[in-house]
Amino acid sequence: MKTEQMLPNRADAIAAQSREILRTIKTQLQVSSQAKRGVPSEIIEFSERR
Repeated sequence: MKTEQMLPNRADAIAAQSREILRTIKTQLQVSSQAKRGVPSEIIEFSERR
């Protein structure tokens, strides 16, 4: 958006999806912690991707 190559509504949609992904990961981590389980491998893989 800063380079004016993305419309503001598209940037808002991407930001909303990003927030939802982070909220889901936070919930998965809380469930793992309460169940005294390790962090799921898909969360580790997601966080290590570049």
